[in-house]
Amino acid sequence: MISVSLTDMQKIGLGLVTFGMAFLFLGVMLFFDKGLLAMGNILFLGGVVFIIGFERTYRFFFQTHKLKGSAFFFGGILIVLIGWPLIGMLVECYGAFLLFGGLLPHAVLFLRRAPLIGHVLNLPGLRTIVDKLSDDSQSPA
Repeated sequence: MISVSLTDMQKIGLGLVTFGMAFLFLGVMLFFDKGLLAMGNILFLGGVVFIIGFERTYRFFFQTHKLKGSAFFFGGILIVLIGWPLIGMLVECYGAFLLFGGLLPHAVLFLRRAPLIGHVLNLPGLRTIVDKLSDDSQSPA
């Protein structure tokens, strides 16, 4: 078993990210409730800052090759905060895909090693789709 030690700030950040994702999930399930989505976005971003620190968060979002994704991501959050949750979440999801799309092949490799999910992802029809998605995300945007 792998042991990972987290500082107290990282534990707080992990809790904030978890609550943020829960609020985002509930906001989508409750027909794009703008209050829950706004809280989820704020908690998620605050948690990321607590986990990796302010400077590394800033460097991640404002790298030159990630500026387009960051603009869509933060623009979507702003649109949600203004009061248009459906449009804001669509813009935010596109930005998140641009920002985190490079992690998709690594996530697929990790999930293929998981006991139940790995068997599902290796089914003949689904395998070709997942392989195509993970290969497309590696190409430069």
